[in-house]
Amino acid sequence: MKRGQLTANLREWTSTLLFALGFTQFAASAVQVDGTSMLPTLRHGEVLLLPKLEGWAHRVGWGQYQRGDIVVFKPPRDMEAEWTNQYRGLPLPWKYRPYLVKRVVGMPGDTVQIRAGVLYVNGRRVDEPGVLNYWQSFCHDVASDLANTSPVRIPARQYFVMGDNRSPGGSLDSRVFGPVSVHDIAARAPLSVLPLLRQGQVTPPCDTQPHPEQRTQPGGALDWNPRLLRPAGR
Repeated sequence: MKRGQLTANLREWTSTLLFALGFTQFAASAVQVDGTSMLPTLRHGEVLLLPKLEGWAHRVGWGQYQRGDIVVFKPPRDMEAEWTNQYRGLPLPWKYRPYLVKRVVGMPGDTVQIRAGVLYVNGRRVDEPGVLNYWQSFCHDVASDLANTSPVRIPARQYFVMGDNRSPGGSLDSRVFGPVSVHDIAARAPLSVLPLLRQGQVTPPCDTQPHPEQRTQPGGALDWNPRLLRPAGR
């Protein structure tokens, strides 16, 4: 291959790579759900679409997330336990904060409290029938410290996030690490795109052991999975 042709090919490959990186960083990308903290809404392995442009806009002050939105974010930097040097079982030479997927339940200025496993915002009970009915059928946590929290007032430009999994130890969220800064939120997740089909029901293990995603029991007829992730609890 001639030198001029090689240079042209390298330039084309570089421009394609830069476009792809720029698109995923600033326009849109996808993320895979890891774990069961958003059951019954999301399951382990689902792939979510993220409109990154919206996330960038919110970080510079244009608009804000809404109560009920599902968001992808990194936990606060001072949460040392959330830093890891493992990626899908492979060791890395550095540590990083893996992204988490939770639901916004508290907006800037709100006061959030959980009593006997029920969410209250500004002193009023939040209606969460899809979440509570599901977990009351299996293992709804009503007695632990995370199911009975002190009131927390949300500072400006921060959000209180919780997983839909309300079983004992089912979700690591703002009840543990506090409100999340808008600067740590990558984007809202408005759409689940994969898998194309999934079974319509899922039974959680309820045993509080590690890796519950390995012990969930799907069942029922196959349903079409790609769907809009509608806000809840507004």
